[in-house]
Amino acid sequence: MKRNLLTLLSLTVLLSLASCTIEVNDGNGSNNNSEQISGVLPEGGKLSGIITSNLLVKKGNYTLEGIVKVADGAVLTIEAGATFTVNTTTTSSLVVLQGGKIFASGSETQPIVFTAANKTSGAWGGITIYGKAPIKAVNGNLTAVSEDGNFITYGGNDANNSSGVLKFVRVEYAGKKIGDGTSETNTFTFYSVGDGTTLENLVAYKGTDDGFEFFGGTVSAKNLVSYGNFDDSFDWQDAWSGQNNSNWYAFQTGIGNFGMEIEASSNADNTPPKISNITLIRDANTNPESPNSPEISAIQFKKHGTGIFSNVYISGYKNIGAQKAYSVLIQDLATETSQVNAGKIKVEPLTYVNSDNLGVWGYAYTPASAKTFTNATVTKVSLVPGAWATVDGVNLLAALQ
Repeated sequence: MKRNLLTLLSLTVLLSLASCTIEVNDGNGSNNNSEQISGVLPEGGKLSGIITSNLLVKKGNYTLEGIVKVADGAVLTIEAGATFTVNTTTTSSLVVLQGGKIFASGSETQPIVFTAANKTSGAWGGITIYGKAPIKAVNGNLTAVSEDGNFITYGGNDANNSSGVLKFVRVEYAGKKIGDGTSETNTFTFYSVGDGTTLENLVAYKGTDDGFEFFGGTVSAKNLVSYGNFDDSFDWQDAWSGQNNSNWYAFQTGIGNFGMEIEASSNADNTPPKISNITLIRDANTNPESPNSPEISAIQFKKHGTGIFSNVYISGYKNIGAQKAYSVLIQDLATETSQVNAGKIKVEPLTYVNSDNLGVWGYAYTPASAKTFTNATVTKVSLVPGAWATVDGVNLLAALQ
């Protein structure tokens, strides 16, 4: 696809663009997804406004300002070693709309980094991607409206849809709360993203909402790190159904709610996602966002949420006051009856150590049949350390060693 003009709306400075052609790798080992890149963001430039033509960002330092949107038909390509410092004096985020694509491929030694100028949690909105894959929202609806303040309708019918590639990308100090009291963004948010999209080696660092949240869709993700996020480390709803997930690691410290919060928006008929190799560690003296909150267990299932999890290592989930912490917490009888008993919720083999209420699942009601388990031998997730998972000299993977 050839484009000769880059349009960035709402720019405060008109950028001089140079034309070049590169091949965009689709993440599957081929270059069949070649695109004509019609614009290059100058070194030290500002990413802002609506990207309506293909744009290349090379290795270097840049500013991101405002709600940047990659429009339908446009491709944003970011090279390894690019760093964006977000202007936090205005509401800012990076949003890939349905039909738009992002190809951001960093490396272990040269990650792509998005950070905040003031290094304060919740300083900006993080990265949000909208795809065209199916969802099941409340009442079984096939579309819904986003809760990120953009009020975008999401949901589609293309399970194989691709929104591009995110590899070795670290997002810091995002997960912004929005003033209306009901809207919020996460560090990484995926609305109806399809399984043609590649998500690998991503770090969500110290956001004020969830580290990663999936709203339906079929995409899978590998090598995820959720570190120090205030709400849940991993969260999904709208019957997300990714089947090829592996190596998910959460380290909760300071403030943190559930390690994983799982629901299917009350749709009993859903396909459980599958994740192999999960490690959830809660640091000592970590407290939930709200005092006396019950949101202190490792994995919570509710509203028909499902998941088939294997090789799960959980440590550090302890009672706080009258609230009890569990490896797995089931919130309602309907989830037990229709999902646990149907084999659509499995957390095994499981190691649960340095925690309270060993050997039992928790229930927020009187269960029909309480579940017990025996600790198995499970090793922690294995991830290769490097610059991609290091912030200000701190190795985020230290607890895995």
